Amino acid sequence: MQENTKIKTGGAWFDLNLREVWAYRELLYFLTWRDVKVRYKQTAIGVLWAILQPVLTTAIFTIIFSRFARFESLQVPYPLFALSGLLVWLFVNNSVTLASNSLVANTNLVTKIYFPRLIMPSAATFSGLIDLVLGLIILVGLMIYYGVNLTSRIFAAPLFVALAIVLTVSFGTLFAALNVRFRDVKFVLPFFLQVWMFLSPVFYPSESLPEKWRIVFALNPLTGILQGFRAALFGGDFDWSAIGAALILTLVLTLGAFFVFKRMEDDFADLI
Repeated sequence: MQENTKIKTGGAWFDLNLREVWAYRELLYFLTWRDVKVRYKQTAIGVLWAILQPVLTTAIFTIIFSRFARFESLQVPYPLFALSGLLVWLFVNNSVTLASNSLVANTNLVTKIYFPRLIMPSAATFSGLIDLVLGLIILVGLMIYYGVNLTSRIFAAPLFVALAIVLTVSFGTLFAALNVRFRDVKFVLPFFLQVWMFLSPVFYPSESLPEKWRIVFALNPLTGILQGFRAALFGGDFDWSAIGAALILTLVLTLGAFFVFKRMEDDFADLI
């Protein structure tokens, strides 16, 4: 008689088994690279889409806002301002979207093989780093073209990129877990991301907002991340209150997302 074996995670209710994730790091690398190849499979220009998307969007924003809006507080040319924000936003947007579908799209792996489930949304997020790096190369070239003077604050830029990655992994992990149980997520998520973009200073400076609204917008962790990233790149002043709020909110969101993921993890194979 054949015995049925149920694959089940073990440990405490909030044990993320990070050591186990590290032990499966080769699988994380494999899934990340697979997601990169699948994204551009059978496309005519391949990975060049990672460059065209932010460049063309920046060009459109520049044409629109140079004609209809004037941001007098900007210390850098608007194309630099818009591209720096778009690169971070497109990474967050695309990675969260891919991560949210990572478990459902890999039903065979989730139901038949045991591995730390956290690897799936993490791999989907890390696959977007190639797009981000390529976009940053374009940004550096544009900074050279406009003659931006670099300061020692440039060394803080990777810290804000890392914070954006943590925030993205958190949201990707949360929506990946929710999508297993509630398939409405695929309808809600695009609307949520669209609203999030307009509530983030991607194509407009937070300084252009009335003072009373800046406090409200600071409750969006991307506000502090984008402000800090631009200040590091272009030598502006850090808004420490917005950056501090981003750090605290990202930590809270990360803990909350991992809590939800861990609580639902044992049921993934049954629900999916």
